[in-house]
Amino acid sequence: MSKSTDVQALSINTIRFLSADAVQQANSGHPGLPMGCAAIAYTIWTRHLRHNPRNPKWPNRDRFVLSGGHGSMLLYSMLHLSGYDLSLAELKRFRQWESLTPGHPEVGLTPGVEVTTGPLGQGLANGVGMALAEAHLAAEFNKPDFPVVDHTVYAIVTDGDLMEGVGSEAASFAGHQKLGKLIYVYDDNRITIDGSTDLAFTEDRAARFAAYGWQVLTVADGNDVEVIDAALRQAKADPRPSLIVARTHIGFGMPTKQDTSKAHGEPPGDEELNGAKTRLGWPLEPRFLIPDEARDHMRGAVERGAKLESDWTELYARYRSAFPDLAAEFDRRMTGKLPSAWEAALPSVPADPKGVATRVSSGATINALAPVLPELMGGSADLTPSNNTWIKSSVAFQPEAREGRNIHFGVREHAMGSIANGMALHGGIIPYAATFLVFSDYMRPAVRLSALSHLGCIWVFTHDSIGLGEDGPTHQPVEHVTALRAIPNLVVLRPADANEVSEAWRVAIARRNAPTVLALARQALPVLDRAQVAPAAGLAKGAYALADLGQGKPQIILMASGSEVALVLEAGAKLAEAGIASRVVSFPSWELFAAQDKDYRDSVLPPAIKTRIAVEAGIALGWERGVGEAGEIVAMTRFGASAPAKVLFEKFGFTAANVVETAKRALRRSARPA
Repeated sequence: MSKSTDVQALSINTIRFLSADAVQQANSGHPGLPMGCAAIAYTIWTRHLRHNPRNPKWPNRDRFVLSGGHGSMLLYSMLHLSGYDLSLAELKRFRQWESLTPGHPEVGLTPGVEVTTGPLGQGLANGVGMALAEAHLAAEFNKPDFPVVDHTVYAIVTDGDLMEGVGSEAASFAGHQKLGKLIYVYDDNRITIDGSTDLAFTEDRAARFAAYGWQVLTVADGNDVEVIDAALRQAKADPRPSLIVARTHIGFGMPTKQDTSKAHGEPPGDEELNGAKTRLGWPLEPRFLIPDEARDHMRGAVERGAKLESDWTELYARYRSAFPDLAAEFDRRMTGKLPSAWEAALPSVPADPKGVATRVSSGATINALAPVLPELMGGSADLTPSNNTWIKSSVAFQPEAREGRNIHFGVREHAMGSIANGMALHGGIIPYAATFLVFSDYMRPAVRLSALSHLGCIWVFTHDSIGLGEDGPTHQPVEHVTALRAIPNLVVLRPADANEVSEAWRVAIARRNAPTVLALARQALPVLDRAQVAPAAGLAKGAYALADLGQGKPQIILMASGSEVALVLEAGAKLAEAGIASRVVSFPSWELFAAQDKDYRDSVLPPAIKTRIAVEAGIALGWERGVGEAGEIVAMTRFGASAPAKVLFEKFGFTAANVVETAKRALRRSARPA
């Protein structure tokens, strides 16, 4: 055995046992994947991954995704050994309060972690979004002899990633798009939590990915560095995305747990861990051993990374000299800075009682912003004409048109959400993704992860209530806005008219570190006369006093979001005719309103006005906080029905007459002696 082979084997076992020692010390975690995939990770990171541990945000770095995020200690071991700012002390605090080594990787917390993974299939799909972003930016910025955008996405994917539907959706999309900068190594250990994969997962996975349009390669021994290396080289030479099926052994080295489900998600125990160390010729003590030779070998990544970035920086300096405008734009995009005058492009729409659907207003706003925000890019889950998401000044992103800004995601909501997250993670792009609101359920895990990961994705959900009409209850969302409001760090905006839509896009674009939902109506909504009511800019504060109607101080507050705002304005006018003064409040966002100080909140909803009515064509849950004990809520109490929208609003009580009667009843009740 040569000296290089010796240090290679030593380094791989260092990765294995750093991971296993951390799991054992935490008495919690997943030792099986790190022990089984150590040689794969070693080969990717030491022979192929172009990265700089001293600058984890170098724009042209390769991206590494551990899609099987439960094996997080593999990633933490690689980061520490490669010289990232992740200390051995943090490895020893694996899964502990406020450590940098949580149970599953979290982007933004641990230096070098590219993506939050754990929910299986998400990382696989995020990588597709990263590769899409790379291809698009390369088409925009690269020039002959100046490949300033040229990097690869590597991932380790698992049985679970391949079983989850989101993984299948994303793989199909990637194959169609011929995203050749995707190289995934499949940890084919043939074990799941329940036991053998034969229990539930028996299709020919290689044939499936070949049918998607991927290059599929096979490695018979996942511990054979030279064969893994050759497969990675072959993958890089092919224009298709590549899946390398590597036969591995979960919990490699464990005397009784290797190749069993027991190796997956529980600490090995001292006896089993020591047995593995004995089998692989590793000292039993001390725990967390890093031999000097292995440390020095792995820390070579620091010098290599500095040279890689230095070479790119020199190339980029020449690029800047030759193409100063392009370089300035690339710098702006990759740092996430917005153009100074982008807000001037937002449309202002004149009053129109006949109105326009807010989904149509959104489409107009996208097209107004597109020329001044070239990073704005997105599409729909095969609903482009309905969602109004097409950028008219661009073409579709396709293998032959990487410059296109319109993405045909196909009927793949879940992958669409995860791919958009990957685009945001890559940087240089503001992604938006659209479908009907009712189908947000299909992509909820991705929406949740965008919030958890602080990604500035924009989720455009149209057909936001029973107002979509004849398609019936299968397509009429009643609980969905409330369910989305429950996600921390997600702002849900339900604008009332075209000008609130414009303001909603202003908020969404400015939120670069958190996602935003736009819930938009299918049916036409009146464009409010802003000379008669408050400016739409109030949307940015979540809720605002639209108008005080009638003589004297308001006796009652009428609040609503979206399509129901015009309804409560009409009801307020009728109450005024009956001698009852009211305040009408547009309430597009609970989250933004809750973020305002108490003085502002009290100015919109004066505590002295106890009688309040909330109106929303969805379920009532949550509105009780706004109306209090003296108020009432006009909302849905069941699924919708198939009928024209006008009929549905009447049958379910979303009429000015019903709101007026509800208001009068609430006022009579509040006037009774206690």
